[in-house]
Amino acid sequence: QVQLVESGGTWVRPGGSLRVSCAATGVNFSDEGMAWYRQPPGKEREYVGLINDIGRTHYADSVKGRFTIARDNDKNSVSLQMNSLKSEDTAVYYCTSRGHWGTGTLVTVSY
Repeated sequence: QVQLVESGGTWVRPGGSLRVSCAATGVNFSDEGMAWYRQPPGKEREYVGLINDIGRTHYADSVKGRFTIARDNDKNSVSLQMNSLKSEDTAVYYCTSRGHWGTGTLVTVSY
């Protein structure tokens, strides 16, 4: 059974940095692409970025140059490093792979 568990969400000031992670079980992790999405309060879920099985990444324009996705196949995990955070980055962040979703982790960017 596939399980994705996000962690690391918290409150951070604008301009700050934060890394959230996603641990995967029940998958052959090294063969899977992983994606991050987010859902801001009162808005629809939106694409953040992805990393494929060989480590190639792609990002939404809204986060390009500020966010970095990395994977650790030894730990079956993927991370999202977020720098220069803005209030509009406030959202629940989800990881997903092959139609499976985690329950999300809340990131709040405010003073």
